Amino acid sequence: MRRWMRAALWGVMLLLGAAMLGRALPAGFWCVVTPQRLLETAVRLETGQRAAAPAASAEPSPIAAPTAEPPALSPSPEPSAPDRTPDGTEILPASFPGGLTLKNETDYAPDLAALLAEGPGLRIGAEEPQVLIVHTHTSEAYTPSDGCRYEASDSMRTQDPNYSVIRVGDVLASKLEDAGLSVLHDRTVNDYPSYTGAYGRSGEAVRAALADHPSIRVVIDLHRDAMCADDVVYKTAAALPDGESCAQVMFVVGTDGTGLEHPDWRENLKLAVYLQDAVETAHPTLTRPIWLVNERYNQHLCPGMLLIEVGSSGNTLPEAIRAAELLGGAMGDALMKLRE
Repeated sequence: MRRWMRAALWGVMLLLGAAMLGRALPAGFWCVVTPQRLLETAVRLETGQRAAAPAASAEPSPIAAPTAEPPALSPSPEPSAPDRTPDGTEILPASFPGGLTLKNETDYAPDLAALLAEGPGLRIGAEEPQVLIVHTHTSEAYTPSDGCRYEASDSMRTQDPNYSVIRVGDVLASKLEDAGLSVLHDRTVNDYPSYTGAYGRSGEAVRAALADHPSIRVVIDLHRDAMCADDVVYKTAAALPDGESCAQVMFVVGTDGTGLEHPDWRENLKLAVYLQDAVETAHPTLTRPIWLVNERYNQHLCPGMLLIEVGSSGNTLPEAIRAAELLGGAMGDALMKLRE
């Protein structure tokens, strides 16, 4: 990272640290002063969301195909869901009202009702595959719980695909396929051993997949969120009729707010609004507000590309798996209605 970028990042860290010492954050505040958020800031400063060739030591390594029988998960609701992270930080549940709502950090003011009425412009053909799932932050994992303990490669991260967000992607892919879609799940590691440059590497993977498979119309970059406030980590909590423990999900849509070219971001947003409505109709409380951000997050590569956060670091893997099952079923049905 260039010297001025490093200096800028440390300046941000010091300023935010001073602000946090001066006053407490309200409960439920989305704390951006986490190692993950600061690393993401470094990525933005270094790459500007442009694809960058990784150093030889940071070459991504392919992940093996999913095992025929991945480890069994604890039944839900979990009999002993942890109330603290491995480092001892308290975990508290938080439910964010979703529906047709927007968490907007941009200068734009889109009319979600109008976008829903207009509907997405993309149409899905019969040629396969139609959906691509990638993971920019492939190593993201969840709070260890009974039956779901893993060898950590870093805080809340693991290289074991049975316990990382890759496992959640496997479940989402399966549910979309059950609905009748053909899915390509790229399980390549993009954030290890080097976290910096992960968006550049995942962007190159998306470009290659779109070139090799022009039938792809929807691209999903699947993540696990991280939320904290003061000395607390939050787990998202959907309220299901059967009382089963379940994480919430969030659609993240990038724009051209940083000045980088992204002419089709409104098409991405229309797709997010369409899917948000479908998922919330099928499973009220499963979604959080759509997050409209200034960064592109590679979404300029495809007008049908979205970043989706399934749960947070305070959630357990079974809670994220349950969310992916419900999300995939509702999304799959909605996307099948866009078939030509």
